[in-house]
Amino acid sequence: MLDQMEFSGDLWLSPGPGGWTFITLPKECADQIRFLTGSRKGKAWGMIKVKARIGSSAWQTTIWPDKASGSFLLPVKTAVRKAEKISSGDRADVVLTVMAGSEI
Repeated sequence: MLDQMEFSGDLWLSPGPGGWTFITLPKECADQIRFLTGSRKGKAWGMIKVKARIGSSAWQTTIWPDKASGSFLLPVKTAVRKAEKISSGDRADVVLTVMAGSEI
């Protein structure tokens, strides 16, 4: 594992198909991730493997680069939202760990 960071973020529901729920990472976290992982252009659309934890729920996923915010999006799956009793519009404390060999 490369590094761990903690932040708070608001959950929001994507208007697109599938109804994905995300947290946009703070810019400082995105900058730190880019420093740790280097450029991922051309590698799986810039997705980076991470471990995430909200409350007592932990899962592995990928964060997605987001041109609109200049940051990354953390998808928060239904099982985590149900277990932690959170939904779109709520604020959550996140612990995020960038995985070694994070290229996908």
